[in-house]
Amino acid sequence: MRPRLTVDDLMLVESVSRHGSVGAAARELLTTQPSASRRLAALERRLGVTLFERDTTGARATPAGRELARQAARLLSELEAVPARIAAAVEAPSVSLGTIQALAPMVFTAAQIELEGIRVQAEVDHGPVLISEVAQGVLDAAIVTIADQSVLPRGVRVTELGVSPLVLVLPAGAGPLPRGRRGLKAREVVYSSIDLGAERLHAALSEAGARPCPGLTLEATLRVARHRGIPAVVPEFAARWWGAATDQVLPSPVAGTIRLSLVARSPGPPSLLAAHPALAARVLGVPERPADDE
Repeated sequence: MRPRLTVDDLMLVESVSRHGSVGAAARELLTTQPSASRRLAALERRLGVTLFERDTTGARATPAGRELARQAARLLSELEAVPARIAAAVEAPSVSLGTIQALAPMVFTAAQIELEGIRVQAEVDHGPVLISEVAQGVLDAAIVTIADQSVLPRGVRVTELGVSPLVLVLPAGAGPLPRGRRGLKAREVVYSSIDLGAERLHAALSEAGARPCPGLTLEATLRVARHRGIPAVVPEFAARWWGAATDQVLPSPVAGTIRLSLVARSPGPPSLLAAHPALAARVLGVPERPADDE
């Protein structure tokens, strides 16, 4: 059976990490240092890991301690916001929507524009976490890129928002490329796929003779490409959102597409389902298709 964490556990770890001291954390939490030390040691035994290296100079978080402190800060912040969210839910319609970090600027811009009159509660996390939270009812919906690459929980429905092909972005100063796959031979190429196909993209670029380098985010990938004067491979919508007037956008020499999906529990939030064509158009950076004349 996996160990369970309490709110008191989270508060203790977050406070010790922030102060770098068990004693300072104990004072903040209105307890004694021996009591805080015993609670921390008991938590480490339950988890089977060392969270803090402790000596006379203070408490330094281990990698496990830093991760738990990061998660604790996020969860405690969520708990603090619950009363206000409950009050706001009574006053106005709302929808909780999650997405991954790379899509957050596009998704939440589109949501704020297209869901006028509806308060959007935003969450940013990894795709599998968001899908799990949708299944548990923590989130109303999530916009992700891995729905077609994952085994989804029961009761979750997927609405496809659109597909964006990979493109090759040549910033000013990158120099021309010969045509064909071998045009990348010996060239350093920074890339970002934001789905589960990153390893395949890396392998395809290597096979084409390139020296692939993963980018941290879509925007960072394009900024690094411009700064270093090297080609970048990103989804087409990223080139539309983060592109510069001096960029040249070409078809990618290696095949690939990114599929955006709206994940929700069935039947899904009516406001999001009604607005999903407009949301998709804004996120993908393409105009909506006009309805066919009857």
